[in-house]
Amino acid sequence: MADFPDLPRHKTVGVMVGDVMVGGGAPVVVQSMTNTDTADAEGTARQIAALWRSGSELVRITVDRPEAAAAVPHIRDKLAQRGVDVPIIGDFHYIGHKLLHDYPACAEALAKYRINPGNVGFKDKRDKQFSMMIETAIHFGKPVRIGVNWGSLDQELLTKLMDENARAGSPMTTREVMHETMVQSALVSAARAEEIGLPRDKIILSNKVSTVQDLIRCYEMLSSRCDYALHLGLTEAGMGSKGIVSSTAGLAVLLQQGIGDTIRISLTPEPGGDRSQEVRVGQEILQALGLRSFSPQVISCPGCGRTTSTVFQELAKDIQDYIQVRVPEWRDTYKGFEELQLAVMGCIVNGPGESKYADIGISLPGTGEIPAAPVFVDGKKIMTLRGEDIGDQFKRLLETYVDRRYGQGFPPGERVEMVTAAE
Repeated sequence: MADFPDLPRHKTVGVMVGDVMVGGGAPVVVQSMTNTDTADAEGTARQIAALWRSGSELVRITVDRPEAAAAVPHIRDKLAQRGVDVPIIGDFHYIGHKLLHDYPACAEALAKYRINPGNVGFKDKRDKQFSMMIETAIHFGKPVRIGVNWGSLDQELLTKLMDENARAGSPMTTREVMHETMVQSALVSAARAEEIGLPRDKIILSNKVSTVQDLIRCYEMLSSRCDYALHLGLTEAGMGSKGIVSSTAGLAVLLQQGIGDTIRISLTPEPGGDRSQEVRVGQEILQALGLRSFSPQVISCPGCGRTTSTVFQELAKDIQDYIQVRVPEWRDTYKGFEELQLAVMGCIVNGPGESKYADIGISLPGTGEIPAAPVFVDGKKIMTLRGEDIGDQFKRLLETYVDRRYGQGFPPGERVEMVTAAE
């Protein structure tokens, strides 16, 4: 999608994660993380496949103990058997250096390692254990995300900066010191990784916090001081609308400034809920900002006193659900279909106008109006649908339109006639 080609982009060094480019001017990448027990290779592979099918371009897994590390090569093989080609990232804490050393097949199978400088090691062991992980990454040619997290911040560095701040003539607030600690932790660790021998194009940084304003401030500071590729995300964003709104508010501000090369929406799933929701939210944020296109957009009105029936609500949901089901097949068949715009409107006030601006749209009658729904294709009214099966009729028109436009690439002027003739 290139609706806003002049949006600024923070220039960062590109990093190849498997066959996916992060940074370096590449489109912003959407990623997710499993919540299965990684030692359960079959269950984890199944969830990775589901996340990949929903559009996750990178998937992170927890590697927290020997059983998990031993399972990683098997997970990779099970994914290959399913035809799933997605880079897998290993998330390491506390004993990552030991797991990568003791399980070289795990180190080789992963596409990237995530290292948290706040818990890679303490006191005298910190540099040794961090160095071991970086050296493993160098040996296997793997990139590393140095992921600083608000909840596991380097306490030695924080204490040092707090002490320095207390002696300063114009001290910062405690919150400002926390921001500075977050940024310094990432930059100092990245500099050390480069000193050990990890190339700059193998390093991604992140500053994960759980409040929107802190997120914005930390990444603004971090991006102004480096050209490393940046991973964005509001950690522990929350459940449902709270998590979606908070993540959207923070990431939209940063992405609008051109900050961020890959994103993850850390939603707390409902019990038994769909893990893929966080992937869809990430895609929708990027699509709403005009940065990328993932799926056809359905424009629908909120309803008012002119639409007291539920017909347009049911139709809008039916069409949205239908598209979600069809996207995987359309993705394999039709190039560019993601930029398609549909309108499902509820009455004659704004309905015809919105439908004309969409590629294909339908304007239902409002309450008490004649039960007739005009359909517009490429700005022209082509027919009026009537009857109890308006939704099915419209879906057939939609399938014809998608096939004619994206399957054979006919110019807009010819599409109206072809869609009309198909009915």
